[in-house]
Amino acid sequence: MKQTPLILSILSLVAVAALGIMLLVGNGSGKKASAGGEVSEVNAREGAIVWFDFNRLIQDYDMYNDRNAVVSSKAQSIQDEITRRGNRFQSEYNKFQSDVNNGVLLRSVAEERSQKLQAQQNNLNQYIQQKQQEMAEEQTVMMNEIYVAIRTYLEKYNEDKKYSIILSTNPEALAQDGTALFTSPVALGDPSLDITAELVAGLNEEYIKAKKGTAGTAAADTTAKK
Repeated sequence: MKQTPLILSILSLVAVAALGIMLLVGNGSGKKASAGGEVSEVNAREGAIVWFDFNRLIQDYDMYNDRNAVVSSKAQSIQDEITRRGNRFQSEYNKFQSDVNNGVLLRSVAEERSQKLQAQQNNLNQYIQQKQQEMAEEQTVMMNEIYVAIRTYLEKYNEDKKYSIILSTNPEALAQDGTALFTSPVALGDPSLDITAELVAGLNEEYIKAKKGTAGTAAADTTAKK
C-alpha cells in the first residue's frame, strides 16, 4: 500500500507554542541592577532632574507582582492544555503511521483517517494561535494598567516634590506593540537623585489602600445581599 502523505509532527509545534506563550508573560520579570546602585536617601531639591530604575521598581511593585502571577498562572494552564492536546494528537498519529506501515488499512480507510488527522492538526494550530493572541492581549492590558498606575502616581508625587524632570533608566520597558512606556532612559545616574525606593513605597502604599477599599466594598455588597 502506498503510504499516505506525512503529517508533520505536532510535538515541535507544541514546544514552540508553549515557549511563545511563556515568553509573553516574562516581560519585565527579570532581576535588573539599578544604574546607580541602592541609596537610602534622595538628595534633590525642587527643580532637580531625578530618575528611577523601572526594572527595580516593577519587580518590587506589589500590583505588578499580583497581576503578573495571575497572567502567568493562566499561561501555564494554557501551556499544559496545548501539551495535552499535542500528546493526544501525536499518539493518534503514531498509531495511524504504524497501521499504514504494517499494511493493515484499506486505502480508502487510510485516506479517511489521514484527512481526519489533518483536520485535527489544523484545529490545534488554530487553538494555539488563538491562545497566543489571548495571552498577548492579556499582557498588553496588564502592562498598560501598570503604566497608568505608575504615571498617575508620578503626577501626584511630583505635585509635592516639584522636580523639573523625572527620567526612567529602563530602555526595555516596552509595551506589547514595541513602543516605549518611558521614553527617556538614563545610562548613568547620580545615586542621590535615585527616587526608585520612594516610588516603590508610595505605589505599594496606594495599592494596599486600594485593595482594602475593594475588599471592603465587596464585603459590604455581600452583607447587603443577605
